[in-house]
Amino acid sequence: MPTFEGVAETVAERVTPEADERERLAAAAATLTDRAKAALADHDVDGDVLQVGSTARGTWLAGDRDIDLFVRFPTDYDRADLERIGLAIGHTVLPDGHEEYAEHPYVTGEYEGFDVDLVPCYAVERATDIRSAVDRTPFHTEYLTERLDDTDRTDIRLFKRFLKGIGVYGSDLRTRGFSGYLAELLVLEYGGFEPLLAAAADWHPPLTLDPEDHGVTTFDDPLTVIDPTDPERNVAAVLSAANLARLQHYARDLLADPREGVFDPADRPPLDSDEIAAKLDSRETTAVALVFDTPDIVDDQLYPQLRKSLSGIEAGLESHGFDTVRNATFADDERAVFLFEVTTATTPAVERHAGPPVGVREHAEGFFETYATDEAVYGPFIQGDRYVVERPREITTAEAFLDSDRLFEVGLGARIETALDAGYELRWDEDIASLADRFGVELTEYVDPEP
Repeated sequence: MPTFEGVAETVAERVTPEADERERLAAAAATLTDRAKAALADHDVDGDVLQVGSTARGTWLAGDRDIDLFVRFPTDYDRADLERIGLAIGHTVLPDGHEEYAEHPYVTGEYEGFDVDLVPCYAVERATDIRSAVDRTPFHTEYLTERLDDTDRTDIRLFKRFLKGIGVYGSDLRTRGFSGYLAELLVLEYGGFEPLLAAAADWHPPLTLDPEDHGVTTFDDPLTVIDPTDPERNVAAVLSAANLARLQHYARDLLADPREGVFDPADRPPLDSDEIAAKLDSRETTAVALVFDTPDIVDDQLYPQLRKSLSGIEAGLESHGFDTVRNATFADDERAVFLFEVTTATTPAVERHAGPPVGVREHAEGFFETYATDEAVYGPFIQGDRYVVERPREITTAEAFLDSDRLFEVGLGARIETALDAGYELRWDEDIASLADRFGVELTEYVDPEP
């Protein structure tokens, strides 16, 4: 049986960049840095250029070809000038690059086979003085570079590869997983990859880690890791409870059964439409998919709005008596889907509505008088110590709710509401399987779920 140490050693060999890759990356970064410094001088900016991120800290995985360069401006530049000059420098350094937008615009492109981001920021004295979120990043690189040795870097690469293998690596709002910086801090906090997994296997969320003992108020998150450079920031704020639980599950799994396969993303062949239809039919629930055009917004805006809308529609279904078994949302560049399973697609024509106890005179009399002359209700009558009526339901089928204006009375993301208002279609039960050509992987994960 493989040992943990043996598996870790084997994986470390294949995820550690070889000398040739390190040399080529260093040469590319040096050339790009020189270009950026020259462009700063041409614009008469008294700034500097820093390489940040995993390639600066020596913690990147073999084959991950990212170079992040930050061009730091003096703090007396206003935001408009920083963005204008920063983009001009970016296009000078990366003539074939294009602009992307996070908190402010930056230039991204390719050089010598490496993916390059050139980001303008402010040269603040402390991370707590930031004027935009990216201003904090150079402090992360400085903090870790001073503390990591080669053993730490090997363990960090193992942990990052493990996170990729189980599908929880990435702090974008689609993934809601572990950022590279968070992964590095956790390995440093626990003194290695194996000790981190052993600790994670026994975590009892919510959990707070405070590497520099800032002693700040606990954040309301499943995992809180106080940023060593900024005590008012939780490095794990984006991490979802589900992805934290996945880390714990697979930490226990790998410690109990060491093997290389956990480090590689699962390559599950998607089920075909007939198989998906059969799986849904066997559950004897009612499944429905709302299918609509994906709004033209970036993923970090799209997925929070999809999740908010999914929760809002689920709440609407349940408020009308349609209990949900499970739900999901997924999207590509063209189409988006809300998928719900409900225990029943219909409800009785009446619903029970209990009033206050008869002994609470003022409220009880008000309830009785409200319904005493209402010919549409049964009652009022007394059950136990309360007045009760049975009143007609306005909505008696899930379809009636989903295919009406009531859908727009729930909490929807702004751009999702606009997209639904432009039109959507409902697909029921086996007809959902017709989405397999576009969303086969997502539907397979739904009907045949794994941790």
